[in-house]
Amino acid sequence: MPREIIIPKDEQPKKLENFLKKRFPIGYVRKLFRKKGVRLNGRRAGPAEMAVPGDRVQLFIAFEEKPEIAGEQISPDLKPEIIFEDENLLLLHKPAGMAVHEGKQTLRQHSLLGMLEITYRPKGTLPRLVHRLDRDTSGVLVVAKSGELAEELLRRFEEGEVEKEYLALVVGQLRPREGKISLALPGREGKPVPALTLYRVEKEFSATSLVRVRTETGRMHQIRLHFAKLGHPVVMDAQHGDFRFNRQFRKAHGLKRQFLHASRVAFAYKGKRKKWTAPLPADLQRTLESLEQEVR
Repeated sequence: MPREIIIPKDEQPKKLENFLKKRFPIGYVRKLFRKKGVRLNGRRAGPAEMAVPGDRVQLFIAFEEKPEIAGEQISPDLKPEIIFEDENLLLLHKPAGMAVHEGKQTLRQHSLLGMLEITYRPKGTLPRLVHRLDRDTSGVLVVAKSGELAEELLRRFEEGEVEKEYLALVVGQLRPREGKISLALPGREGKPVPALTLYRVEKEFSATSLVRVRTETGRMHQIRLHFAKLGHPVVMDAQHGDFRFNRQFRKAHGLKRQFLHASRVAFAYKGKRKKWTAPLPADLQRTLESLEQEVR
């Protein structure tokens, strides 16, 4: 039986692809359209078709909810910390190790979105993610509590009106110490799309550099891919990193996940420019202290 979703009354009209991307990982959504597994009101639909409140969406490709990797433990004890909250907006400090969506390795109730739904649905609120952080990236995450604000923030993120700043530890020493990375990255259906990352070196260690990063675009794995393409991958990045270096680094400093932290988000809200920050988590702070000892 296909999975069926009725578009809520408070949802703004939008492209079908954008509606689904708010509820599922982008890889699953692309797979749905690639394999023609979506129906809108009973007929086959493409990603650009408009979906409006009351429409019936059917998904004919199953979204797997159970972990598939043998022996992997998904901790249900991870909890996001509330940085700011009002009637329409929620800012969270997401811990590393928490997936924002359900997936092959994460049950829905253990995902950040699943936890939010359990908390807010009884209050008549449907939380909506307006951007994402990788599972092993910590830091500030923006969540809308109303459909109207979700649409506005999605547009702002897409148009570069939201300032996003990260701290990353990368392999080697960057030259120049301040600059930009403008390299196209894979977009929808694998087609290259423009991507721009700005960086400034904060501190250099013997074999790594701590960099402050701003992204002008929001491509998947943008920071990790851009620094990897420069030959300076993010330390402990298990997908795009230097695996030999990572093994040695983990043994020397004890870090078990990629050193990437979303430290600040800023945008206009209620007529004022606002910014929200998340302090460096304990595991990353301990890593820096260990590196400082190495320098002395």
